Amino acid sequence: MSEKPDYRDTVFLPKTDFPMKAGLAQKEPAILARWTQEQLYERLRDARKDRKRFILHDGPPYANGDIHMGHAMNKILKDIIVRSATLRGFDAPYIPGWDCHGLPIEWKVEEEYRKKKLDKDEVPVARFRAECRAYADKWVGVQMEQFQRLGVMGEWDDPYLTMKYEAEATIAGELLKFAESGQLYRGAKPVMWSPVEKTALADAEVEYEDITSTQIDVAFEIVESPIPELVGAHAVVWTTTPWTIPVNQAIAYGPEVEYEVLHVREKDLPPDGSRSWMAGKRYLVATDLVGAFHKRSGIVLADDWDDEYTGFKGSDLAGTVARHPMHHLGGFFAKARPFLPGEFVTTDAGTGLVHMSPDHGEDDFELCKAHGIDPVFAVEGDGKYRADWLWLGGQGSVINTKFNAPDGPICTDLREVGGLLAASADFRHSYPHSWRSKAKVIFRCTPQWFIPMDKPAPSPLRGEGWGEGERAAGERPASELNLDPQNPLTQPPPPGGEGFTLRKTALKAIDDTRWVPEKSRNRIRSMVEGRPDWVISRQRAWGVPIALYLHKQTGAYLRDADVNARIVAAFREGGADAWFQADHQALLGNGYKLDEYEPQNDILDVWFDSGSTHAYVIEARYGTGARADLYLEGSDQHRGWFQSSLLESSGTRGVAPYHGVLTHGFALDGQGRKMSKSVGNVVDPLAIIRDNGADILRLWVASTDYFEDVRIGKEVLAGTSDAYRKLRNTFRYLLGALDGYTDAEAVPVAEMPELERWVLHRLTMLDAELKEAAEGYEFNRYTRALQAFANDDLSAFFFDIRKDSLYCDVGPKLPEGTLKRRAYRTVLHHVFEALVRWVNPILCFTAEEVWQARYPAGGSVHMLDWPEVDAGWRDEALAAKWDRIRSSRVRVTEAIEPLRREKVIGSSLEAQVSYPGLERDVPDADLAELTEIYIVSEVTNGSGDTIAVTPTENNKCGRCWRYLPEVEEDGDLCKRCDEVVNG
Repeated sequence: MSEKPDYRDTVFLPKTDFPMKAGLAQKEPAILARWTQEQLYERLRDARKDRKRFILHDGPPYANGDIHMGHAMNKILKDIIVRSATLRGFDAPYIPGWDCHGLPIEWKVEEEYRKKKLDKDEVPVARFRAECRAYADKWVGVQMEQFQRLGVMGEWDDPYLTMKYEAEATIAGELLKFAESGQLYRGAKPVMWSPVEKTALADAEVEYEDITSTQIDVAFEIVESPIPELVGAHAVVWTTTPWTIPVNQAIAYGPEVEYEVLHVREKDLPPDGSRSWMAGKRYLVATDLVGAFHKRSGIVLADDWDDEYTGFKGSDLAGTVARHPMHHLGGFFAKARPFLPGEFVTTDAGTGLVHMSPDHGEDDFELCKAHGIDPVFAVEGDGKYRADWLWLGGQGSVINTKFNAPDGPICTDLREVGGLLAASADFRHSYPHSWRSKAKVIFRCTPQWFIPMDKPAPSPLRGEGWGEGERAAGERPASELNLDPQNPLTQPPPPGGEGFTLRKTALKAIDDTRWVPEKSRNRIRSMVEGRPDWVISRQRAWGVPIALYLHKQTGAYLRDADVNARIVAAFREGGADAWFQADHQALLGNGYKLDEYEPQNDILDVWFDSGSTHAYVIEARYGTGARADLYLEGSDQHRGWFQSSLLESSGTRGVAPYHGVLTHGFALDGQGRKMSKSVGNVVDPLAIIRDNGADILRLWVASTDYFEDVRIGKEVLAGTSDAYRKLRNTFRYLLGALDGYTDAEAVPVAEMPELERWVLHRLTMLDAELKEAAEGYEFNRYTRALQAFANDDLSAFFFDIRKDSLYCDVGPKLPEGTLKRRAYRTVLHHVFEALVRWVNPILCFTAEEVWQARYPAGGSVHMLDWPEVDAGWRDEALAAKWDRIRSSRVRVTEAIEPLRREKVIGSSLEAQVSYPGLERDVPDADLAELTEIYIVSEVTNGSGDTIAVTPTENNKCGRCWRYLPEVEEDGDLCKRCDEVVNG
């Protein structure tokens, strides 16, 4: 037998320089450099300047360290959304920003001081602020480079920083809007206070952890009561914060709670005599909590313990007065402790009697204030009692476990005077901590500045506070005020209708906002419904000062538009530092005397800074009244940036600063645990980029259900890398298969085979699904749809079936190829043009690499719009038919697999298939076409119940390798191959 010819040179072999191995870590920096050199972002803005704008407003991270996985997830998701909006035809600018003020930065600078054994309070304020500014500036530069390496495209040449002079001036201006409209007051209320950091904290700066505390029961002797038998008895209070007992001023009872007096006898006490001093005493406790009190105090319940039962309803206790266990010290401790009705008192735990310390509790403060009892400010900012305090003066810190322990000074002193009934260091509960220092915080009453949530908005001519009546001393008459209607600084907030309050306005704004996912609406709504007045002052050094003047006699703050305008101008010229170096008389002007006013030096809450960003980023760049289309941050920002921005804008503009808010979850390790350096489970995004490239990280973000917490680890990344390889190979196949393709090869849709028209139909369906997913910010769904199309519809089906036509339906005698092959390549062209666009928001580097591989002079893929998919390609009837064909193909493949596994045949091309019920499963099927679709040698209508597969007896074509009846012997050409090779 003569040797058969080699036909390899007559077969089309896909050709592309696009490598299978990605090498992203090496390629991506070069692509980034080209984008910068070609000014891609600026050209994109210019090209889209007349389009409808889409604004995603960047929530500012703190500039205080390398980025972590939470940063990476957040920024990538933002970039995907911005790029997808750009792809859909919007002008979608992205202005990155940083939070540069406040405790996060100051704390880092103080850490350096502590290493050098320096006291920050001994350093001049100007020097300290300069060091904070330099520290923030350093990390802005570091993080900026790291964010860009993620592929995040934005206005990196002009980001917003809260410490820029213009920003600081605007922040001060926003504060002064609240002041001029009367929406500020200065008062003393308990606020979250960090004794370690020596400042008030916002709710968003506090995290809760379980701790074990000392719980104590303390006896207060009743000295007066409208109920005679109560006099001489002891009211029992229970607390897990022993350090608050030295500041007790009252006792609260529940008006509807049932109480009783326990008569303790010798036989009710332990026989060892340890409690003998309680014999004959009477103790007032809530009836439902008697058993719990007995257990803590060691009382043994005899069978007849309640023979001398005396019961009262809480409301009967009005007018009762007790004295503090340390009353012998005199002074503050000798004053009577009244019983006050408290609706918040329950019988869930304790004794049903709550000791009141208005310095250290919200309920305590409000109840005592209502009865004329003021705070005493006994605990200093460092957590120690004032040096002049009669009991424990100069001692502390109050958050110290040993200080509060059963053998500590508080319990020891109470025990010595017979006031301590029980003490044990075993109470497990949740307790607030500063998320920076990790130290416990306390409620501490201090003079602070507040924005009220529930008081009606006053006239802009009214004085300090919220009362009616005469204007405050030093306030100029309306005729002298500069109330320019074009100057928003001088205007009151837009009223929300009758009974307008900040809370009501904010709640309405929540209702008017799109929340993604929808359940997050209820989360922030409940927080705003229940939040207290906004504490906007901090006792720190680095930030924007509360630039107000207080009248020394009246305590009223000055509300003068001219003065405020000068303050804002000074900030604009010299930043917030201008306030600390100011000629205050010059700022006040000729109308006021400096010796009558006190400049305020408290620092604004950093959440007010970032809550005002809409004013100095969105409105400053896009015009007054402009609002962001989307805010996007983690779920913790419902009590942070989402809420501070909402309140600031609601108070100054009457609306939210955003039309929509998207909340994502947190990045956890591969086992679903919170990442922690101490645990050693931190996944570093910079390491992933260095080893695998940013597109792997971007694909992971897009693939997760980021509305919930997400996991990342070695196994997760391995799965992501595998998914990436499949998408990359899809593009590699497309590029190779389209080698040499031109529009002259295109085939009209009407002349295409059904399979090609089915793929075009799938493009229309995918187009609609991707648009819907992008508009809903569902990029997990978006990514899954893309992957399913590439892997299932294309690689495993369309490409697999048509590779024979691609390789063999062209040759020396048919250089233009058959109609089927040209139709296939036409559809591949449409698929490529759509797929490379659709994938570019996610795989921004790979999409650029793919586009450049086909169109080296074609510019950037990121300049393109959403692909034009002809709605006329949609064909539901054709889709239904091909769904049946695909299902039948799956059944045939399953029937062939055992023979391949047992090596009866080498490939499906060697299989002959007998298919019973073929006409039922695939009506009007063409057997020759099905042979090609199933990629087998032959298909026949069979009998029986199952598909039968046998090895074919046909010979193998020497060119296309198909086993066909017309091939006389192995290596000869089939009819198709003979025509394209020999004519």
